[in-house]
This record gives sequence, structure tokens and C-alpha cells, in this order.
Amino acid sequence: MFDLIVIVRVRAGDDIPAVADALTRMRPMCLAEDGCVSWEAYQSEEEPGRFVLVERWASRGHWEAHDGGAAIQEVYLPEILPRVEREVHPSRPLRPVTA
Repeated sequence: MFDLIVIVRVRAGDDIPAVADALTRMRPMCLAEDGCVSWEAYQSEEEPGRFVLVERWASRGHWEAHDGGAAIQEVYLPEILPRVEREVHPSRPLRPVTA
């Protein structure tokens, strides 16, 4: 599995609704992609301009192929990326250590 956390901060308050709408439209597109295990976008209740994307892909290769998909090319790049600052964090879940 390849897990990814993306933290997105909208630069201008007027852009928050557009980014929220675009992320909502991206979800079914991402879930339909080969290798997408789960894809969720969360909006902070404390800071409405901050979003957290939690993605799980079958492999890093599947995630890398995602860059060429419709969700990224038709929604993320033109509608979201120009409006935000972002942090991309390949991540792993913490699990108890077993002996």
C-alpha cells in the first residue's frame, strides 16, 4: 500500500467554495482509477480554508499514474492548484510494535 496525506490551504477566502466543490467532484473520479483503495477530502471546521486529503493507493506506481488521470488533469491542476498552497506527505500508519 501507498498512503498519502495532502494538506491544502486556500490562499483567498473567496476561493474556499470553489476548492471545496472541486475536491468533492474529484472523489468519484479518483475512486474509479485503477489502484485507488480510498480517497477522502476533509475540510477543517476550525479553519474552513484548510483541507486534508487522505489517499490510499495499491502501490506508489498507481499513485504516480494518477497524475495523468482526469481528476488531476481536468480538476486539480486547473481549478485547485492555482488557488492553494499545499504540502504532500507520503505517509504510513502507526501500528503497535509486536515482539
